[in-house]
Amino acid sequence: MTQQNSSSPDNRPKNYLGSALLFISIFSTATIVGLILFALFWSPFELRYKIARWWCCLVIWMTKVFCGLTYEVEGLENITPENAAIIFSNHQSAWETLALRVFMPSQAAVLKKELLYLPLWGWALLLLKSIVLDRKNQRGALKALVEQGTQRLNEGLWVLIFPEGTRAGAREVLPFNVGGAVLAQKSGFPIVPVVHNAGDFWPRYSFLKYAGTIKVKIGAPIETNGRKASEINVEVEAWIKSELEKM
Repeated sequence: MTQQNSSSPDNRPKNYLGSALLFISIFSTATIVGLILFALFWSPFELRYKIARWWCCLVIWMTKVFCGLTYEVEGLENITPENAAIIFSNHQSAWETLALRVFMPSQAAVLKKELLYLPLWGWALLLLKSIVLDRKNQRGALKALVEQGTQRLNEGLWVLIFPEGTRAGAREVLPFNVGGAVLAQKSGFPIVPVVHNAGDFWPRYSFLKYAGTIKVKIGAPIETNGRKASEINVEVEAWIKSELEKM
């Protein structure tokens, strides 16, 4: 068990050099890739997505080289790329926002509007068919999620949602927002639940990254036809909590 008790000091070796190299590498390569995406704004989405996915693979590789942090995935047999679905994942760090593009099918991520304020990087996200929500306007955000999410799913893209809405602490699962479940209810597309323990090694808002192996589990698709959003949320949240406790 790698989890650190919040009431006791973290005695793991502090990898300041590796964490610094990773930060610099992410900053520099993201800038280059962002410029490339803007230069290719006219190109097919598939090419732009392939470039973004390559960058995500690069970051995950650099994380291994600089910080000794790897991952293993269980449940890949539950993925059928040609059958679009909604990904529900717990949210603990920046790691999963990158890694899920590496081993999951092509996807449109649901983002908060504030991310667009990041020069170049935030703007580049618009070129990847991201679904941008204004959380200050809850009714408008829900409408946009359902309309744009259904459109992306019908196009064959998967939709990535972090139903907690923000990053949780390691081993913690925050209450789910209803938006993703409403999208599932109204669109009829299944949910593929994903759980991981990235927060044990790449803590939220932390500069330091720790060596180890992040565990990821992909669950069997959960059917949503004819079900209430609240019922869907309860089932997925219970599955994620249960599986996280086993890690």
